[in-house]
Amino acid sequence: MAGNRQNYQKKMEAVIAGEQARGRVTSLLLHSCCAPCSSYCLESLSEYFHITVFYYNPNIYPKEEYGKRVEEQQRLIAQLPVKYPVRFLAGDYEKERFYEAVRGLEGEREGGERCVRCFALRLREAAKTAAKLGMDYMTTTLSISPLKNAETLNEIGERAAQEYGVRYLNSDFKKKNGYKRSVELSAEYGLYRQDYCGCVFSMREREAAERAKTAEREAAEKKND
Repeated sequence: MAGNRQNYQKKMEAVIAGEQARGRVTSLLLHSCCAPCSSYCLESLSEYFHITVFYYNPNIYPKEEYGKRVEEQQRLIAQLPVKYPVRFLAGDYEKERFYEAVRGLEGEREGGERCVRCFALRLREAAKTAAKLGMDYMTTTLSISPLKNAETLNEIGERAAQEYGVRYLNSDFKKKNGYKRSVELSAEYGLYRQDYCGCVFSMREREAAERAKTAEREAAEKKND
Protein backbone atom coordinates (compact mmCIF):
# COMPACT_ATOMS: atom_id res chain seq x y z
CA MET A 1 0.00 0.00 0.00
CA ALA A 2 1.33 3.37 -0.99
CA GLY A 3 1.31 6.50 1.09
CA ASN A 4 3.42 9.00 2.98
CA ARG A 5 5.31 7.58 5.93
CA GLN A 6 3.67 8.61 9.16
CA ASN A 7 4.69 8.42 12.78
CA TYR A 8 1.78 6.37 14.11
CA GLN A 9 3.22 6.34 17.62
CA LYS A 10 3.06 10.14 17.75
CA LYS A 11 -0.47 10.12 16.33
CA MET A 12 -1.56 7.76 19.10
CA GLU A 13 0.15 9.87 21.75
CA ALA A 14 -1.63 12.97 20.43
CA VAL A 15 -5.03 11.28 20.75
CA ILE A 16 -4.25 10.15 24.29
CA ALA A 17 -3.02 13.62 25.25
CA GLY A 18 -6.20 15.14 23.84
CA GLU A 19 -8.44 12.82 25.86
CA GLN A 20 -6.41 13.46 29.01
CA ALA A 21 -6.72 17.22 28.49
CA ARG A 22 -10.49 16.76 28.47
CA GLY A 23 -10.30 14.67 31.62
CA ARG A 24 -11.78 11.68 29.85
CA VAL A 25 -11.10 7.95 30.21
CA THR A 26 -12.49 6.52 26.99
CA SER A 27 -13.22 2.95 25.94
CA LEU A 28 -11.01 0.98 23.55
CA LEU A 29 -11.60 -2.30 21.78
CA LEU A 30 -8.17 -3.90 21.40
CA HIS A 31 -8.06 -6.63 18.80
CA SER A 32 -5.45 -9.10 20.02
CA CYS A 33 -3.62 -11.73 17.99
CA CYS A 34 -2.08 -13.44 21.05
CA ALA A 35 -1.13 -12.88 24.68
CA PRO A 36 2.58 -12.12 24.09
CA CYS A 37 1.82 -9.40 21.54
CA SER A 38 -0.91 -7.92 23.73
CA SER A 39 1.24 -7.76 26.86
CA TYR A 40 3.00 -4.46 26.20
CA CYS A 41 -0.09 -2.98 24.55
CA LEU A 42 -2.16 -3.69 27.66
CA GLU A 43 0.54 -2.48 30.01
CA SER A 44 0.75 0.88 28.24
CA LEU A 45 -2.84 1.48 27.09
CA SER A 46 -4.54 0.46 30.33
CA GLU A 47 -3.14 3.64 31.86
CA TYR A 48 -5.50 5.65 29.66
CA PHE A 49 -8.42 3.50 28.46
CA HIS A 50 -11.13 1.14 29.61
CA ILE A 51 -10.08 -1.80 27.42
CA THR A 52 -12.01 -4.71 26.02
CA VAL A 53 -9.66 -7.29 24.51
CA PHE A 54 -11.31 -8.81 21.46
CA TYR A 55 -9.81 -12.13 20.42
CA TYR A 56 -10.91 -12.79 16.85
CA ASN A 57 -8.42 -14.83 14.84
CA PRO A 58 -10.11 -17.40 12.56
CA ASN A 59 -6.78 -17.87 10.79
CA ILE A 60 -5.30 -19.86 13.69
CA TYR A 61 -4.52 -23.50 12.95
CA PRO A 62 -5.13 -26.06 14.35
CA LYS A 63 -8.10 -25.66 16.72
CA GLU A 64 -5.96 -26.83 19.66
CA GLU A 65 -3.57 -23.95 18.96
CA TYR A 66 -6.50 -21.55 18.92
CA GLY A 67 -7.69 -22.78 22.32
CA LYS A 68 -4.21 -22.52 23.77
CA ARG A 69 -3.87 -18.91 22.67
CA VAL A 70 -7.27 -17.99 24.09
CA GLU A 71 -6.35 -19.49 27.47
CA GLU A 72 -3.04 -17.62 27.57
CA GLN A 73 -4.79 -14.37 26.70
CA GLN A 74 -7.25 -14.80 29.54
CA ARG A 75 -4.50 -15.76 31.97
CA LEU A 76 -2.48 -12.66 31.13
CA ILE A 77 -5.49 -10.40 31.60
CA ALA A 78 -6.16 -11.97 35.01
CA GLN A 79 -2.56 -11.52 36.18
CA LEU A 80 -1.36 -8.27 34.62
CA PRO A 81 -1.60 -5.28 36.99
CA VAL A 82 -3.55 -2.49 35.28
CA LYS A 83 -4.90 0.91 36.26
CA TYR A 84 -8.33 0.31 34.74
CA PRO A 85 -10.00 -3.13 34.57
CA VAL A 86 -9.62 -5.04 31.30
CA ARG A 87 -12.46 -7.12 29.88
CA PHE A 88 -12.12 -10.10 27.54
CA LEU A 89 -14.36 -10.97 24.64
CA ALA A 90 -13.82 -14.00 22.41
CA GLY A 91 -15.03 -13.90 18.83
CA ASP A 92 -16.23 -17.00 17.02
CA TYR A 93 -13.70 -19.41 15.54
CA GLU A 94 -14.83 -18.99 11.94
CA LYS A 95 -12.03 -20.77 10.10
CA GLU A 96 -14.04 -21.10 6.88
CA ARG A 97 -14.29 -17.30 6.65
CA PHE A 98 -10.51 -17.14 6.69
CA TYR A 99 -10.08 -19.80 4.01
CA GLU A 100 -12.65 -18.07 1.83
CA ALA A 101 -10.94 -14.68 2.29
CA VAL A 102 -7.53 -15.98 1.18
CA ARG A 103 -8.71 -18.39 -1.50
CA GLY A 104 -6.26 -18.48 -4.40
CA LEU A 105 -3.40 -17.06 -2.30
CA GLU A 106 -2.52 -20.21 -0.37
CA GLY A 107 0.95 -20.43 -1.92
CA GLU A 108 1.99 -16.83 -1.25
CA ARG A 109 4.80 -16.15 1.17
CA GLU A 110 3.98 -14.71 4.56
CA GLY A 111 3.69 -10.94 4.46
CA GLY A 112 2.02 -10.75 1.04
CA GLU A 113 -1.53 -10.26 -0.17
CA ARG A 114 -2.80 -13.29 1.76
CA CYS A 115 -1.82 -11.59 5.01
CA VAL A 116 -3.41 -8.31 3.90
CA ARG A 117 -6.72 -10.07 3.36
CA CYS A 118 -6.39 -11.81 6.71
CA PHE A 119 -5.77 -8.49 8.46
CA ALA A 120 -8.80 -6.98 6.73
CA LEU A 121 -11.05 -9.84 7.79
CA ARG A 122 -10.04 -9.57 11.43
CA LEU A 123 -10.08 -5.78 11.65
CA ARG A 124 -13.48 -5.48 9.98
CA GLU A 125 -14.89 -7.86 12.56
CA ALA A 126 -13.19 -5.85 15.29
CA ALA A 127 -14.68 -2.61 13.95
CA LYS A 128 -18.12 -4.20 13.71
CA THR A 129 -17.84 -5.38 17.32
CA ALA A 130 -16.55 -2.01 18.53
CA ALA A 131 -19.55 -0.30 16.94
CA LYS A 132 -21.96 -2.83 18.42
CA LEU A 133 -20.51 -2.28 21.90
CA GLY A 134 -20.45 1.52 21.52
CA MET A 135 -16.68 1.74 22.03
CA ASP A 136 -14.94 5.08 21.58
CA TYR A 137 -11.90 3.63 19.78
CA MET A 138 -10.55 0.43 18.30
CA THR A 139 -7.05 -0.73 17.40
CA THR A 140 -4.99 -3.93 17.06
CA THR A 141 -1.91 -5.45 18.66
CA LEU A 142 -0.65 -6.61 15.25
CA SER A 143 1.59 -3.57 14.73
CA ILE A 144 3.89 -4.71 17.55
CA SER A 145 5.42 -7.37 15.33
CA PRO A 146 8.69 -6.38 13.60
CA LEU A 147 7.49 -8.53 10.68
CA LYS A 148 4.28 -6.57 10.09
CA ASN A 149 3.96 -3.26 8.30
CA ALA A 150 2.36 -0.60 10.50
CA GLU A 151 1.33 1.53 7.54
CA THR A 152 -0.59 -1.35 5.95
CA LEU A 153 -2.28 -2.24 9.24
CA ASN A 154 -3.29 1.34 10.03
CA GLU A 155 -4.71 1.90 6.55
CA ILE A 156 -6.77 -1.30 6.84
CA GLY A 157 -7.85 -0.40 10.37
CA GLU A 158 -8.89 3.12 9.44
CA ARG A 159 -11.01 1.87 6.52
CA ALA A 160 -12.69 -0.75 8.70
CA ALA A 161 -13.39 1.76 11.46
CA GLN A 162 -14.81 4.28 9.00
CA GLU A 163 -17.06 1.60 7.52
CA TYR A 164 -18.64 0.93 10.92
CA GLY A 165 -18.56 4.47 12.26
CA VAL A 166 -15.96 4.10 15.00
CA ARG A 167 -12.63 5.84 15.58
CA TYR A 168 -9.41 4.00 14.87
CA LEU A 169 -6.47 4.51 17.20
CA ASN A 170 -3.39 4.55 15.00
CA SER A 171 -0.50 2.59 16.43
CA ASP A 172 2.97 1.24 15.88
CA PHE A 173 3.49 -0.64 19.11
CA LYS A 174 6.97 -1.81 18.17
CA LYS A 175 8.18 1.77 18.70
CA LYS A 176 9.75 2.83 21.99
CA ASN A 177 11.03 -0.75 22.49
CA GLY A 178 7.48 -2.07 22.54
CA TYR A 179 8.40 -5.40 20.99
CA LYS A 180 11.36 -5.78 23.36
CA ARG A 181 9.08 -5.09 26.30
CA SER A 182 6.58 -7.67 25.07
CA VAL A 183 9.35 -10.27 25.05
CA GLU A 184 10.30 -9.31 28.62
CA LEU A 185 6.68 -9.52 29.80
CA SER A 186 6.21 -12.87 28.07
CA ALA A 187 9.17 -14.23 30.00
CA GLU A 188 7.99 -12.64 33.26
CA TYR A 189 4.54 -14.23 33.01
CA GLY A 190 5.72 -17.47 31.42
CA LEU A 191 3.53 -16.95 28.38
CA TYR A 192 3.32 -19.53 25.65
CA ARG A 193 5.08 -17.89 22.70
CA GLN A 194 4.28 -19.59 19.40
CA ASP A 195 6.90 -19.97 16.65
CA TYR A 196 4.64 -19.27 13.67
CA CYS A 197 2.13 -16.54 12.84
CA GLY A 198 -0.89 -18.76 13.22
CA CYS A 199 -2.36 -20.03 9.96
CA VAL A 200 -1.64 -23.39 8.39
CA PHE A 201 0.21 -21.70 5.54
CA SER A 202 2.61 -19.86 7.85
CA MET A 203 3.13 -23.09 9.79
CA ARG A 204 4.05 -24.95 6.60
CA GLU A 205 6.40 -22.14 5.57
CA ARG A 206 8.13 -22.29 8.94
CA GLU A 207 8.43 -26.08 8.75
CA ALA A 208 9.88 -25.86 5.23
CA ALA A 209 12.44 -23.30 6.41
CA GLU A 210 13.43 -25.56 9.30
CA ARG A 211 13.86 -28.53 6.95
CA ALA A 212 16.03 -26.42 4.64
CA LYS A 213 18.22 -25.32 7.56
CA THR A 214 18.57 -28.91 8.74
CA ALA A 215 19.53 -30.09 5.25
CA GLU A 216 22.06 -27.28 4.92
CA ARG A 217 23.59 -28.08 8.30
CA GLU A 218 23.79 -31.80 7.52
CA ALA A 219 25.41 -31.08 4.13
CA ALA A 220 28.00 -28.85 5.81
CA GLU A 221 28.74 -31.49 8.44
CA LYS A 222 29.11 -34.16 5.77
CA LYS A 223 31.48 -31.93 3.80
CA ASN A 224 33.66 -31.41 6.87
CA ASP A 225 33.87 -35.15 7.69
